[in-house]
Amino acid sequence: MAKKKSEILPVALIAATDNFSTTTEQYRTIRTNINFSSADKDIQTLVITSSGPSEGKSTTSANLAVVFAKAGSKVLLVDADLRKPSLAISFRLPNATGLSNLLTNREASIDNYYQTSDVENLYVMTSGPKPPNPSELLDSQRMVDLMNTMRESFDVVIFDMPPVVTVTDAQIVAAHTDGTLLVVRERKTKKQDIVKAKELLTRANANILGVVYNGKKKGDSAGYYYYG
Repeated sequence: MAKKKSEILPVALIAATDNFSTTTEQYRTIRTNINFSSADKDIQTLVITSSGPSEGKSTTSANLAVVFAKAGSKVLLVDADLRKPSLAISFRLPNATGLSNLLTNREASIDNYYQTSDVENLYVMTSGPKPPNPSELLDSQRMVDLMNTMRESFDVVIFDMPPVVTVTDAQIVAAHTDGTLLVVRERKTKKQDIVKAKELLTRANANILGVVYNGKKKGDSAGYYYYG
């Protein structure tokens, strides 16, 4: 049976299920490159986005969170894609409450809004109910305050954001984080969209760490390659 166009499918948590796969090793290489990307300070907060939909940004976010956690870091993975969230499905977690609740309730504490995962050291904050005004919520002092609290409580915080060319959400959050990764997909992402995404992130003063090239070449397994 064909899936409905609007159906959201779980991402592949390869780094959690196959520690010895080539793809998992590629995610570990990306983690290492991120760690060495800045000589001045640690990359503690990270935005992961793409130019358009279905390019692999949620898969990259989830698997990078796994390899950081397996390396001993206390990691918070935040589903900040308030328009088309997927991480609750991928980690098989309830999504009755999450980031959107925190943003609309100034008295709420983050301690009550993230959940444990099956991966040691990895915690997930799901999106919560879809709000009518995602950009306005993310572009608020409340969001900045929450990000500062997350920074104090976790070694690594990864924000899975909507595509940057489609909406402004990724620009808004990237302006307040230590680094941003742009995910592109072979045979899908257009060159002009990559250029546009870079322009938008640069305009937001985002620290673009590099590009994750996601794709499958003929005769090879799926690959994730980092270009700083």
